[in-house]
Amino acid sequence: MKIGVLGAGMVGRAIAYDLGKKHEVTAFDASQQALNTLAAMAPHVTGCVFDLGAFHSYPTLLAPFDFVVTCLPGFMGYKALEAVIQSRKSVADISFFPEDSAGLDELAREMGVTVITDCGVAPGMSNFILGYHDVAMKVSRFECLVGGLPTTRIKPYEYKAPFSPIDVIEEYTRPARMMINGKITELPALSDPELIDFEGMGTLEAFNTDGLRSLLFTKGHIPNMKERTLRYPGHIDLIKSLQGGGFFDTRKINWNGLEISPLEFTSKILIDKWKSAPDESEFTVMKITVEGTTPALEKKKVTYSLLDRNDPITGLSSMARTTGFTCTASLEMLMQGLFDKKGVFPPELVGSHNPCFEFLMDYLKVRGVNYRVDETITPST
Repeated sequence: MKIGVLGAGMVGRAIAYDLGKKHEVTAFDASQQALNTLAAMAPHVTGCVFDLGAFHSYPTLLAPFDFVVTCLPGFMGYKALEAVIQSRKSVADISFFPEDSAGLDELAREMGVTVITDCGVAPGMSNFILGYHDVAMKVSRFECLVGGLPTTRIKPYEYKAPFSPIDVIEEYTRPARMMINGKITELPALSDPELIDFEGMGTLEAFNTDGLRSLLFTKGHIPNMKERTLRYPGHIDLIKSLQGGGFFDTRKINWNGLEISPLEFTSKILIDKWKSAPDESEFTVMKITVEGTTPALEKKKVTYSLLDRNDPITGLSSMARTTGFTCTASLEMLMQGLFDKKGVFPPELVGSHNPCFEFLMDYLKVRGVNYRVDETITPST
């Protein structure tokens, strides 16, 4: 198959690297440096410099390809996905844009294509898991704890951003939507701090973030759902200090005749401060809990635990692996015809198909991304 990968950032490179082992892959990016990094990692992948904001050029650009992957910054993700759909290409998307992807469903059906959105680690894998179990049991509670962190803690941040800093900062400023007792409830980001011990890495700090996205609507019948981000203890206080100091403000200020947004300025500073060194060790940790009742009215609790570390051989970070390989698995489902419905589908609607979920778990296991699954069932009384 011929596949076009739009974006050659950290995750885009992992996607192109993985797909290029089996398919003819061309990666597009505005940065020659990003493409050079990809070429060193995956010489079997073709790189092409292109302004991916030129959406009107997509039909011509994508004409030679059978399938497409979009892994662009969130601010341009929706328009890019719309342009891909208008080019009549089925696509797996991990741009995580703020707009509602359901707005493109009618267009996708009209164009006769299949779109899987948000197919990363969280959102992504967490959605696949919930979709799979929501078919077999009556789910009453879902919780996702997730974070990507450097192995070595270096102050003041003790953090490295796997994505654009401005996208990370948005997680700290946007209200966190949760499903609490059957109602969508907004809580402040960074709220409800909790220290949690994790085997193999010690104590981490959990706090509320707005990560449920499509689950709030596709799984609105589940009364309690939440997602919480994990960082090293003390991270909340650091971020609140920056926020309280006005560093995340979007309103521009005048400095020596220049109009400057504090948020944009902060993001520019943090790009280097939060950037991982090429050989820096890091890990992704996730714990997903699904609780409910079986058709036999037994109480059931299933826990998925992940501790994944960067690959020193390929140079791929853990976040790139866990996010990118979930995306490539999703695209393989489309290419192999395991999922062929037309329209736009978040991962939970794909994971509800057993063959798709089983394929995903096997695909990740082959690539060394291993989820430990623990299950307890309590007979009804």
